[in-house]
Amino acid sequence: MELTFLDPVYARPGPYACAYLDTSRDVRDPEAAIRLRRRHLREDLAQQGADGATVAVVSDTAGSDREVSGRHGQAIFASHGRLALVEELPAPLAHDAARFGALPDVMPLAVQHAPDIPYAAVIVRRVAHPETGAPEELEVDIQTGRWPSSTVAPGTCHHRSGPAARWPHSAAEVAAELAELVHRTHAEAIVLSGEEWALDVLASRMSGPLRERVVTVGGDGHRAGAGRALLEQELTEVFRGRMSERDQARVETFRARRTRHAEAVEGMPSVVAALQRAQAGALLLNTPADLPSRLWAGAEPTQIALSSADLESFGVLGFQEESPGAALIRALVRTGAELVVVPRAEMPLEDGVGALLRYTDPGVPS
Repeated sequence: MELTFLDPVYARPGPYACAYLDTSRDVRDPEAAIRLRRRHLREDLAQQGADGATVAVVSDTAGSDREVSGRHGQAIFASHGRLALVEELPAPLAHDAARFGALPDVMPLAVQHAPDIPYAAVIVRRVAHPETGAPEELEVDIQTGRWPSSTVAPGTCHHRSGPAARWPHSAAEVAAELAELVHRTHAEAIVLSGEEWALDVLASRMSGPLRERVVTVGGDGHRAGAGRALLEQELTEVFRGRMSERDQARVETFRARRTRHAEAVEGMPSVVAALQRAQAGALLLNTPADLPSRLWAGAEPTQIALSSADLESFGVLGFQEESPGAALIRALVRTGAELVVVPRAEMPLEDGVGALLRYTDPGVPS
């Protein structure tokens, strides 16, 4: 997946305050729970040397996602008293975390964006009016998103309604709207739910390529909670264990190149060497992640190494130990590389990492 959504973080200079906290609303007195978490974050950041203005902006933002119902988390990044990025997390981390340092710790956020599947969700419902005797209507809701981040950051819901008797004509209009949305968002799946006969009519009005992307799920269509994605429960089942087409293609390319021992490397030493040369086009990361405890990093994204001696040999000054996730993701974002999250059970990688290379270089270990 592309990592351009992280650009706002790196657009600001460090050091950075990063906070991950559970802001779920499905608990008793969520506001009291979040106040306690907010206090702990303030204390942790202050103890690590964060300036008061930056601590304040993180604290003020924490728990501001009141419009999102259910279980979820929040990721906040700030520097020099200014907010850099705030995003909702489909699932809170096991433990709240606060960090102040030279590099932003964006790995947990990036991993929660995977598999980053673009989709369109559609619900068609029958609405009767027995009290007035008015003709039956059909209501249509359409929403696009990228799974799973749109679970708690849904896009605009397009709504229309009209007489059920006119559905054959209206379905053609809905199909045309879907075609435009799919083209614009590159949706890989069109998930339909609701009135069975109406969905059959809608599918018949779609072009062949569009119908190939249709997945019909049972039920009357799950109504989303506040701030949640349309058909959230159904989408969870549809996309369980699935990768985006883009990422799956990169995994297959990696498999083929690894077999030929060409333009693909794995293991932390080889991956770091590739990142030093801005040579990696995509980093493959096993989950659950099990990376080494630290890497060393300098001021530039390609100044990354397994030891301080390595950076010294390159003439780099002002480097320090960093968490591997922070160093790796900065290198990817700033060199325009992608991240592909691969379940370890599907394709185990040496040290949990591999890389597809943009070009070959005999200086990079394989």
